[in-house]
Order: sequence, then structure tokens, then C-alpha cells
Amino acid sequence: MPSGSTPTQTLGPSFLPIMRVPFRPVPSDVESFDRMCDEYPYFNYNSSRKTHILILATTRSGSSFVGQLFNQHSDVFYLFEPLYHVQTTLIPHLSPSRYAVERRVMLGASRDLLRSLYNCDLYFLESYIKPQPANHTTDKLFRRGASKALCSMPVCDAFSPSDGNIEEGDCVRKCASLNLTLATESCRERRHVAIKTVRIPEVNDLKALIEDPRLNLKVIQLVRDPRGILSSRIETFRDTYRLWRIWRATGRKPYNLDLTQLTTVCDDFLNSVSTGLSRPPWLRGRYMLVRYEDLARNPLQKTKEVYEFLGLSLEKSVVDWIHNNTRGNNDVSAKHKYGTLRDSAANAESWRLKLSHDIVDYTQTVCQHILDELGYKAVNSPEELKNMSLSLVEDKTFIPFL
Repeated sequence: MPSGSTPTQTLGPSFLPIMRVPFRPVPSDVESFDRMCDEYPYFNYNSSRKTHILILATTRSGSSFVGQLFNQHSDVFYLFEPLYHVQTTLIPHLSPSRYAVERRVMLGASRDLLRSLYNCDLYFLESYIKPQPANHTTDKLFRRGASKALCSMPVCDAFSPSDGNIEEGDCVRKCASLNLTLATESCRERRHVAIKTVRIPEVNDLKALIEDPRLNLKVIQLVRDPRGILSSRIETFRDTYRLWRIWRATGRKPYNLDLTQLTTVCDDFLNSVSTGLSRPPWLRGRYMLVRYEDLARNPLQKTKEVYEFLGLSLEKSVVDWIHNNTRGNNDVSAKHKYGTLRDSAANAESWRLKLSHDIVDYTQTVCQHILDELGYKAVNSPEELKNMSLSLVEDKTFIPFL
């Protein structure tokens, strides 16, 4: 860890809301806290005033698109990958040999930061931003422009409400450095907080936050066909996945291929989805599984289902954004590796035209259990792989645990 980069664990003054209730012993567990909430309704109102939403995903699974479904809502304070700063500060160079140790360090710090952000304590971020913000102001927040709340009043006065959809690049260019005090104010003004992350491996890692009575956390786990994830990563992260591209081009698997780039995705998916679908009591009303392919094929209907699970109203601005961003478009921005504009239905299975059959066959062997669990069909020949008239996505319904 770099010198002086150890983050403080002191929780800011906004970590807990001020609540005036008759004196009672501090509840020792969630059940006693719930009994107190039943006895004092106003206590319950204050503690769960906001809906806290976590989009749990992995890289190249469609999470930026799902994040926008909340970013476009006027009463949602949305943050794009704030855990990026935890990772780059604590473990800037991931080491496979130290994965277990580094994962525990990362998860502990990530949970602390998420808890603070959901309580609108954005100052907690300062420990992880380099250089450390002066006077609570920084221009180093990762993908600041991906958050509509950080590009509009009171945080930024460069745009008016009538400007509608603000492009990320325009926000970065026209807004002044980010004032975290104003960002905190913006967060507190909104009824809901949504955070997207690809840096939490599985829902089990969130148990402490989900059971925290001070939060009202609901998890949307986004999954995608691992074959599609692999294909997208090969195209996007060309250096990191260089050996996979050699395999695809030559038909020969390099002896030093890093197979964990595939197996980790499938293992994390399987562990997380198995937990979610087993319906443990601590996930009741807190977990919804969403397949990217279902969202791509029926974006409006699936978004309605997600909003209904969360208890949010579906605003016209969200519907309009879906309409404008799920149709075919040849614009350059549609091809940006982190863009959200796409012909979503066609994109869902486009990996079949990009991966070789031997890579697909290997993936199906390694990831067989999670493919079966999520309803993704295997292919048995190159011809079947390229036959786009046959979908590899089974009709399968994942009902939220309510």
C-alpha cells in the first residue's frame, strides 16, 4: 500500500440520522431493532427513508446500461463504480497468488464505503481519492460524468433542467471540480441512492449490509451468458485478453492462457446465484436476479418489473431513455466500450458471430453448472453456433423472493 494511503475508518457525522425516541436499551440484533420500529413508526420512517439499491454485476455484463435505468430517475442519486477508488488505493496491482487475502481487504473496505455512501456521507470517499481532495473538492472522481446528479444542480450549474440527457463528456468539460459538500446535499435531497459495482464478487459478501437495520438495501444481481461476457472482454480489453485473441485467430490454445479470467466469472456467478435462488431469510425482499438477455429483448417490461420490486415509480424520463437507447444506431458513441446506446436485442447474442466454436465449447465445459442454472443452452457444432435463428436463451422466469 502506498505510504500515507491507509484510509481512516472514522465514520462521519452523517453516518446515522438524528432520531429522537424514548430511551430504550440499544437493540442487540436485527429482530429487536424491528420490534422497536413496529412500536415507534416514526423511527421506522427515518431509518428506511431511502431505498438503497445495489447493482451487483461483473465487467461487460451490461451493468452500465442497467445503471442508466436508475440514473435517469429524478429522485435517484446514482454513483458509477465508487469502489474503483478502493481497489486502486488498497490493491492497485492484483496478484493471483494473494487473491484470497486481497479480496478480504477489499471487501471490508468496500462495505464500509458503501454503508457511508448510502447514508450520503460522501466525505468518506476522500480517503481513497488520490490526490486527496482539498476543501472537499476534486476532479479525480472516477466517471463523475456518468452520474446525472453530479452534473446538475446543486452540484453543477452548467446545465438547466430543460437540457435533458447530459452527455458524460459535456459534464466533465463544463462542470467545475466536484464539490463533495454539494454532492452530499444532492444525495440527501433525493429519496433513493443507487450504486453500480463490478467489484463485489457475490451477494454473500453483502450479507452484513443487507442485514444492517440502518439501511434499506435491495440488490439487483445482473447476470449474462458467460460466453457473451468473455467475447465482450476479448474485444474490449485487448491487451489483458491477448492470448484469448490468439486462440481465436489460430485455433490453438496458448499453454500459458490465464483460465481464471473465465473460471472466476462462472464460479462467482454460481456461488451468488445459488445463494439467491435458495432464498435464505436474510434475502427476503432484498434480492432480484435479472438476466441481461431478458432486459435486452424486453427492456421496458423488464425495467417495470425491476421498479416494481424496488417500490419505485417509473418516470417518463426513464421510459424515454429506454426508447432512445435500445434501437439500432451507427453513431460512434454507440460503439464506445463503456457506452449504453445499442440495438440491445441484437447485441444480446452477437457474441456467437465473434467467438470460435472451440472457445465456446471449452467455456461450456468449464461453466456448465451456471449455464444450466441460468437457462443458457449449449451448442454442439460450429453451424449451430452461427445459426442466429435459434436463440440460446431459454424462456425462464426468476421470481423475486418477497
